[in-house]
Amino acid sequence: VQLQACGGGLVQAGGSLRLSCEASGSVFRPNTMGWFRLGPGNQRHLVADITSGGTTGYADSVKDRFTISRDNNKNTVYLQMNSLKPEDTDVYYCNYVDPRSTAWGLGTQVTVSS
Repeated sequence: VQLQACGGGLVQAGGSLRLSCEASGSVFRPNTMGWFRLGPGNQRHLVADITSGGTTGYADSVKDRFTISRDNNKNTVYLQMNSLKPEDTDVYYCNYVDPRSTAWGLGTQVTVSS
């Protein structure tokens, strides 16, 4: 599976960005797609994920601000990021997991200026 992510950029605090990530190749269901960020210590931390059945999960820090959704027909996951804060600044990585494989996309930079 290959992941193509886009949508990062520079935004002022309080603004919004939308990340998207398309999976291609041997996509298998059920699967989970999500977004991680590269936090302290260069460890990737979950931001939000969504199963192919639509179950979502969020980090406490983004609940009520970020919304994850997906289009199974397009094998694409979206992360709508609202009310962005400077502390949301990071490199964000798309992730795909199914019972047979795991894939990571290239990181996309999100920068929130104060």
